[in-house]
Order: sequence, then C-alpha cells, then structure tokens
Amino acid sequence: MAAPLNTVLSTVAVGNREQLSDIVSRITPEDTPIYTMAGKEKTKGTHPEWEIDTLRAPQANAQTEGDDYVFDALTQPSRVGDYTQIFSQGWVFSGTQQAVENAGNVVKVAEKKIKAAIEVRKDVELAIVTNTASVAGATRLLGGLPSWLTTNVSRNSGSNGGFSSGTGLTVAETPGTLRAFTKALLDTVMGSCYNSGANVDTVVVSPYVKSVFVTFMSDANVASFRYAADTRGKNTIVGTADFYEGPFGTVQVKPNRVMAASANVARRAYLVDSNYIAIDTLRPIQEDPDLAKTGDNKKGVIIGELTLKVKNEAAMGVVADIFGLTAST
Repeated sequence: MAAPLNTVLSTVAVGNREQLSDIVSRITPEDTPIYTMAGKEKTKGTHPEWEIDTLRAPQANAQTEGDDYVFDALTQPSRVGDYTQIFSQGWVFSGTQQAVENAGNVVKVAEKKIKAAIEVRKDVELAIVTNTASVAGATRLLGGLPSWLTTNVSRNSGSNGGFSSGTGLTVAETPGTLRAFTKALLDTVMGSCYNSGANVDTVVVSPYVKSVFVTFMSDANVASFRYAADTRGKNTIVGTADFYEGPFGTVQVKPNRVMAASANVARRAYLVDSNYIAIDTLRPIQEDPDLAKTGDNKKGVIIGELTLKVKNEAAMGVVADIFGLTAST
C-alpha cells in the first residue's frame, strides 16, 4: 500500500537529526599469550646478552679410597644475545576535530591512545612468533622465537636456524613441507623437552591447531574426558579441552589469534617453559611526552623498545611445518 497523499516522509524531511550511536563496537581481539606470559626484565643497552650453561650427562661415579682428586676441564657457557626493536604507533588530530562532538569519542586523542597501545602490544606478539632473524644497526629486529629453537624440534623437511656465535645474530629457520598436527608429534617434542631438563607448562598454537588438539580426546589411548558443567539442567556437548596431561607432564594449550595472521606464522606449535622466556625492555611501551606542538593539531605517539630473551632455547620446543590455518594450509 502507498502512504496517503501529502504524507511527510522521513526520506524527504530536512530537519531530522542524525542518529549515530555513541557506543562504538570493537571486536578486534586484544590478547597476546606469549608476550603476557613472558617475564618482564630491563636492559640498559640495545644488545642485551646472557649466558647459557648445561650440566654434563650423568656418569658412573665411584672413587678409590685415599686417591687424589681429579680435576675435570671446565666447559665455558655459551654467550648469546638479541637486539632491541623499536615499536611505535602515532596519530595526529586537528584542533577542530578535538573540539567537535564525536560519536563515542572514537576519533579523539584519549581513545586513540588506548587503541594504539593495544595495537603495539599485538605487534610485539607478532614479532615474537614470526620467523625473523635478528638484525643489528639503526633499524634493529629482534630474533623471533622460530629463529632460536634448535634442540627440541620436530620438522617435516625444514631445517633449524639458531643463534650464530660468529655473527652474534639468530638465523631464521628454513620451512619444510606442511603436515597435520598430531598427538604423536606433540608427545615427541614434549619428551625431548623433558629430557633436556625443561618443565613445559604451555603450548601456544593458532586457533585452527587448537581445534585439531581438541580432537585428541577421541584417541583410543586417551582417558575419557569428563568435567562438571553447570548448564542449569540443560544437556551439554563437550567439544573442548584446555589442558593435556601427557606422559611428560601437564600443559595448557592456548590459542593465539595473532598466529592466525598468515600461514607462515600459523605453521608452528610452541612448547614453552615460561620460566625461560622474557621480554627485555629498554624503553617501556608508553606515550612519548616530548612531542613538540607544531600547529593547530594534537599529535601523539605510543613508542617502546624491547627484545625477546630466550634464556635457554633447550627449555622450549616447536612442532614445525604443520597446517595452521586449515586442513591444507
């Protein structure tokens, strides 16, 4: 039916106010699992270094009564290091934009400051899980976690990177052919970590790999999965698992949304002993208070400088070359 003749419609009325909600919805996730779990330490230079030492293997030890002591040769610890990387996110608003009324104030300095800090923190997480070799110089790059791991690794056809004592830099790993993530692969690397002396407490994976991990409960060798669920008398289908109690300890399996950024990032499952990973900070992530005013505008920058400190790479592990986004990528 048509409206009566001369009905004033909202589509032609000129005095209607715009109804833009003051509530701004932001669904972009903010979690950063590895950055969050890593210890926070300070450095006073752009190239923090540390030493890695190991115990000798157990050996038969029975001495002759009254015999002289035997003094063994000492093995020097290895010296490793990483370079700090500068992360920043800036903005500038005109004086007028600051003054006008804005829906939800999302285009204002205060809101942008909060958003930029979250974005930089996620950039740090991405740097940690990206297969990047460390770089010295003016534009420094921290060595990503894949470039450190050489001891407890499972690769399909790729090869290790690792720290080079000759250059003082890490070397990126060489990726191999992708394969499916399995319980057997996880158990193998957990066993390697255990034999190296690590107490792995967390496995960090892409969201897709977490969904593959959940299917491990269907393995005939896995005990029945049970837990209490308060659903107010409603039936519940249990299709998740957050902890895995395997032959070499119990680990929490955490999905990392940042690892879904690309297939190159999602292709690894990291086994982490959180006591042996840290963030070394030269400058904390915060707003630069010293920006000069140059005109009718308001500028701001969130900036920080830090690096990844893998205290001992033998305390970590990686199942590499796995499908990280889908069953085929």
